[in-house]
Amino acid sequence: MKNIVIFGAPGAGKGTQSDKMIEKYGLGHISTGDVLRSEIKNGTELGKIAKGYIDNGQLIPDDLMVNILANVYDSFGTDHKGVIFDGFPRTTPQAESLKKMLAERDHKIAAMIELSVPEEELMARLINRGKESGRSDDNEETIKKRLNVYHTQTAPLIDWYRGEGVHYHVEGLGTVDDIFDRICKVIDSL
Repeated sequence: MKNIVIFGAPGAGKGTQSDKMIEKYGLGHISTGDVLRSEIKNGTELGKIAKGYIDNGQLIPDDLMVNILANVYDSFGTDHKGVIFDGFPRTTPQAESLKKMLAERDHKIAAMIELSVPEEELMARLINRGKESGRSDDNEETIKKRLNVYHTQTAPLIDWYRGEGVHYHVEGLGTVDDIFDRICKVIDSL
């Protein structure tokens, strides 16, 4: 079982590479944004609680988010090939909670794959994505705020996962296939 945290700044290519990993390795995929939208849309008990926080402009508490992710994780059954965690964890306490949740199932994170992309390339990718998709959050001012949050709150996870012995740095420049080849070398070595 190869549970993987796909990690990187906004625009690093996490979604694109996750799709390729799912196709090649048959992994499950848990995107926190997708999961929350689904729980809320389906009116689940956890979804109703999460909606209350979101509607009040509050962040969802870590324990609630881990409970939601645990439900989705368990839905893959006990014999799955592994799951890609996309968009979670974002903080060290979340990483610790995820580790505990997996340990309760005798599972663990096999790799944290960090897609490393220079800031100016991230800006270019996100501005281009905004033009192509019409995503309102892909404008220069918002992108700068998102990158700042990433650097101050999320990037410290690199050191945490390095301490766990499962951090893998992957150069996020080049063609989609070049980057995927680098990711495959990591996954195949696990």
